[in-house]
Amino acid sequence: MADGRADGTADAADDEAARRTLRESDKLYYRIGEVSRITGVKAHVLRYWETEFRWMAPPKSRSKQRLYRKRDIEFVWLLKRLLWDERYTIAGARQRIQDLGVDDALALLDQPSGGADPADTAGIAATPSNATWVSFRSALDEMRGELMTLRGVLRDGA
Repeated sequence: MADGRADGTADAADDEAARRTLRESDKLYYRIGEVSRITGVKAHVLRYWETEFRWMAPPKSRSKQRLYRKRDIEFVWLLKRLLWDERYTIAGARQRIQDLGVDDALALLDQPSGGADPADTAGIAATPSNATWVSFRSALDEMRGELMTLRGVLRDGA
């Protein structure tokens, strides 16, 4: 699978080809390294996603190796699409999946990327407006001033 994007992840065409190959496979379980290679998502990212999305966590073998099923791998592609392609936050992706239900959310993989209704994603996309950043910066500056004042009081009072 070729790296189709600048960030080193496989592009949508590669994902679609890999999904077709996965569906045709008779294999029942895949180890984390195989899933990483198939999906283009590094193993440490998969482990992190398991902590954030409990329903994604695959069962483990007696030797404690993760055993991903085809549905688990489809879920990895869903997360990859929501988080990397559609730029959802972790919380936003979690909310989107909860709103749709896991089965309907997985059906998003069969739709063209970027097809989310803007009304559905309002307020959960990862890019805040400039006004938000200015307001946030202003609040931080105000807190810094208060902390500096407190530091001076503590230093002089000691």
